[in-house]
Amino acid sequence: MAEIRILLADDHAVLRAGLKLLLNNQPDFRVVGEAATGTEALAAVESLQPDLLLLDLNMPEMDGVALLHRLREQGQSLPVIILTMHDDIAHLKQALQAGASGYVVKKAADSELVMAIHAVMRGELFIHSALTHALIDQITGTPAQAEEDPWKRLSERELDVIRQVAQGYTNAEIASRLFLSIKTVETYRARSMEKLGLETRAQLVKSALEYGYLE
Repeated sequence: MAEIRILLADDHAVLRAGLKLLLNNQPDFRVVGEAATGTEALAAVESLQPDLLLLDLNMPEMDGVALLHRLREQGQSLPVIILTMHDDIAHLKQALQAGASGYVVKKAADSELVMAIHAVMRGELFIHSALTHALIDQITGTPAQAEEDPWKRLSERELDVIRQVAQGYTNAEIASRLFLSIKTVETYRARSMEKLGLETRAQLVKSALEYGYLE
């Protein structure tokens, strides 16, 4: 069985360590390099010539989509699997349009990643299972579930907190306004951002405006 040489590109060292362990436990996989930024990943592709790049979308210096565009502009046909926290159609379409060969959501990595790598190395396209039906619905024009409002995943209290975060209030100000402890606000804030699949306040404001939770 031919060995598949893999480059990991993610800015979280702990996640890279876990992925490396998972992949190196497979008899036909070998992680040959790691990168913590987009520019490091671009250089590592050139120097290591891996068979496959496993790439996060949210990378410092150069995000995953920009890196994909650079690789394709340079004539690199290297298969790229996006491994991301974003489980929505918009990010999926961006990645596919930029030339990704696969799209796996981090929470499903244990169950899907090995399958995704084998599929992509056979020349197939692999998409996270929960997004496949939504993408088909959008392509065929079926009224969809593709644009499901992620804010509906939040509890009433989480919504109270995260809307005020989007409005620019600090944790201390939100705690005072909602009669909560700062620690409780921090917990609601972190949990809400995770449910929404967002990492920065700028992304939060954009999402709140898009779904009508912020005027």
